[in-house]
Amino acid sequence: MKILSIQSAVAYGHVGNSAAVFPLQRIGVEVLPVYTVNFSNHTGYGSWGGPMISPDDVAAVISGIEARGAFPDIDVILSGYQGGEGIADVILDAVARVKAANPSAVYACDPVMGNAKSGCFVAPAIPVLLRERVVPAADIITPNQFELGFLTGTEPADLESTLASADLARAMGPRTVLVTSVERPDRPEGTIEMLAVTDAGAWIVQTPHIPMKANGSGDVTAALFTAHYRATGDAATALAKTTSSVYDLLRMTYESGQRELQLVEAQEFYAHPAEQFAVTQVR
Repeated sequence: MKILSIQSAVAYGHVGNSAAVFPLQRIGVEVLPVYTVNFSNHTGYGSWGGPMISPDDVAAVISGIEARGAFPDIDVILSGYQGGEGIADVILDAVARVKAANPSAVYACDPVMGNAKSGCFVAPAIPVLLRERVVPAADIITPNQFELGFLTGTEPADLESTLASADLARAMGPRTVLVTSVERPDRPEGTIEMLAVTDAGAWIVQTPHIPMKANGSGDVTAALFTAHYRATGDAATALAKTTSSVYDLLRMTYESGQRELQLVEAQEFYAHPAEQFAVTQVR
């Protein structure tokens, strides 16, 4: 499998491609990383160095990959945080060109906008752009529960409303929706869930909630779920493997006392996920 991953990069820590690439490589996926920024660290620190890469320069890198004849072999285009409006045009153009070269290729979009605790943390134009142009072009999207609500104009809370919101998102274009960080009011205390919804059904998985903010964990989740789902065609299997790997990554990070993901230290959990959490079909 080959994935063209168009995301940010940092030298210190793990977000964007700096979070997604290594876990994908560790499970045997060939990744073609294209960077949209090249920062010293993620912006959550409040200060950083390095450039945002212009859309023209990002497009030039993608065109160079195309010139090498790589597009027919690309199975997935993956994108995450979009720092500016211009990058969406570059991503959508790359999706169209890859799919022209390989009609079986899929586009997986992590529509990063914010979360329930922080609200939206992207430029005001980005959520509208994602909703109106980017998400409709995607085959797979991986929003958290807050982002799902923004995309669909709903307030998903319990299982039924979250399923209904996922169906509204699927009506926009993508056939597969992975809802991360699902927090139902009636869930057992100290737990958190993920929900996958496809044409074939819907599945949910519950894990203990690890009380930490982990920048980059969503990028790892989107990458692993997309790769496992593409490899197996089975959302339940992809959900089980991804949940196991990400939980153990977060557990190891929490136990380390470090702020940044222990991405390299947790590598065996990507290659050999324990699948210790039950996946339940809910539709």
